[in-house]
Amino acid sequence: MSQSITIEGTVQKSAMGTGTWSLVGGGRTYEIFKGQPQDMLKEGNRVRVTGRVRDDVMTLAMIGPVLEVENFEELS
Repeated sequence: MSQSITIEGTVQKSAMGTGTWSLVGGGRTYEIFKGQPQDMLKEGNRVRVTGRVRDDVMTLAMIGPVLEVENFEELS
């Protein structure tokens, strides 16, 4: 499994596939792995996320690397 990364970015809702959440930050768009904290998933929410990129997961949206969130904090 990949090592943990930390990303600061903005949560966005995408209409791709069946609809999915993404984190845009660090010059990339990451697809948030489903089952993650629901209080993080708010359109426009600025967050700092620690997680792992999952190379073993495929999605219908395929909007970017799949990010499994381990921890997050909201930013002002």
